[in-house]
Amino acid sequence: MTAPIHFDPTRLAAALARTPGRYPLFIDGKSVEAADGRAIERIGPAHGVVVSRYAHAGPIELDRALAAARRAFDHGPWPKTTAAERARVLHRAADRIEADAELIATLDVLESGKPIAQARAEIAGAVDIWRYAAGLARDLHGDSTTAMGEHKLGIVLRDPIGVVSIITPWNFPFLIVSQKLPFALAAGCTAVVKPSEMTSASTLLLGEILAASGLPDGVCNILAGDGPGIGAPMTSDPRVDMVTFTGSTRVGKATMAAAAPTLKKVVMELGGKNAQVIFPDADMEAAIDAAVFGAFFNAGECCNAGSRLIVHRDCADAFTAGFIAAAARVRVGDPLDEATRVGSLISPQHFDLVTGHIDAARRAGADVVLGGGRLAAATGHFLAPTLVAAADPAMAIARDEVFGPVATLMRFDTPAEAAAIANGIDYGLSASVWSRDFDTCIGLSRQIRAGTIWTNTFMDGAAELPFGGFRQSGLGRELGRNAVADYTEEKTLHLHCGPRTAWWTPRAA
Repeated sequence: MTAPIHFDPTRLAAALARTPGRYPLFIDGKSVEAADGRAIERIGPAHGVVVSRYAHAGPIELDRALAAARRAFDHGPWPKTTAAERARVLHRAADRIEADAELIATLDVLESGKPIAQARAEIAGAVDIWRYAAGLARDLHGDSTTAMGEHKLGIVLRDPIGVVSIITPWNFPFLIVSQKLPFALAAGCTAVVKPSEMTSASTLLLGEILAASGLPDGVCNILAGDGPGIGAPMTSDPRVDMVTFTGSTRVGKATMAAAAPTLKKVVMELGGKNAQVIFPDADMEAAIDAAVFGAFFNAGECCNAGSRLIVHRDCADAFTAGFIAAAARVRVGDPLDEATRVGSLISPQHFDLVTGHIDAARRAGADVVLGGGRLAAATGHFLAPTLVAAADPAMAIARDEVFGPVATLMRFDTPAEAAAIANGIDYGLSASVWSRDFDTCIGLSRQIRAGTIWTNTFMDGAAELPFGGFRQSGLGRELGRNAVADYTEEKTLHLHCGPRTAWWTPRAA
């Protein structure tokens, strides 16, 4: 029997002592409370105590935030500021984020239940993204066409698109806002940001960081609130020119519908059910390590989770045994413990949803060969890392996004069969291919319809590479060299000099 998860109360007390505890909204450059006095109390999913309280935005605060962003774009200095000055503000913000990294990581741990070592790496990654965005600010440029004749010149400008609504999820609170906001700011846009109501603290803290970094009032406004009350009107309001959303495919579809009447630009990073395809000639030790990491990283609460293990029949038994042995060494426990690799799920409702998927798989005939149940703990929602073997690709557990520490193993005989299994779902976010044969890796990578394909690794990332998905995994891309340009509109200037003949004047024969 697995030993109960142990909590050291001194860790929690020290973590809570480092945090502000209460967080106002950030509107028009100022920290403000909700007009009706409402607040959101967040009970930490791992520790079962209130870890933060933030003002609950309502219609009044939403209207003020949208008005401030609109005014700052239409009349403020930010869209007209030089790229060099925008870059300086973003670099100063990156420096301040880096200086506050331990606090930001602690907030994300307390509110989401993720391990502290992982959260620190996420904040370091966010700092790198802010600096990358600062560099792209100075590289934003248009185009020109000079071969249309001696009297014509074409110039293509890139204007900032306007006010951007940014809606972010609970699983990577600070990292995901950092994949959106700095690029919008680099382009000269203004923004209204709504983090998840379960993990708002680190994003609200970002408002203070931006103000201290020299961002003008109204350029970035941050609201805590629920989706129906704040997120939906942020999407439909005519003062908003663009929406960028990360979350579930279900909510993404509703967001598209809300944005449709005003034909806003919409960028979405949605669900995933991502394949790791393993061939017999792979470095099996590395493949097993990556499979365990891909399935159980962030407790599986990750759109990029590599939870579909598509394994060649010739090595499936050995791979399964190795996976089970490696998973048994993964430390599940107090997220404030440096040694923990898997923390608590986000909420009791989500825990029930994930275990419901496992129970349904059992009823459908799948073999749960590892985990599948709650781990003993005084508080929290800890699920044992789980492997569902002998799964049929048509089973729901093999097709639906579970969003928990659950891997599903399927077998294949030929590369064509592996590609068919990988592509036989609604999603297309990422995948990986494991083989020492170059032709196998490249050939299968070309066949799989997903936004990112890794070869002999999984979930590596870099700010320089675009991220996004095919099909129901989303629309558009984040990161990469076009990340700032994505927050702009192209404007053509068609210039004419010299004589022009009136159109009603007949030409001489």
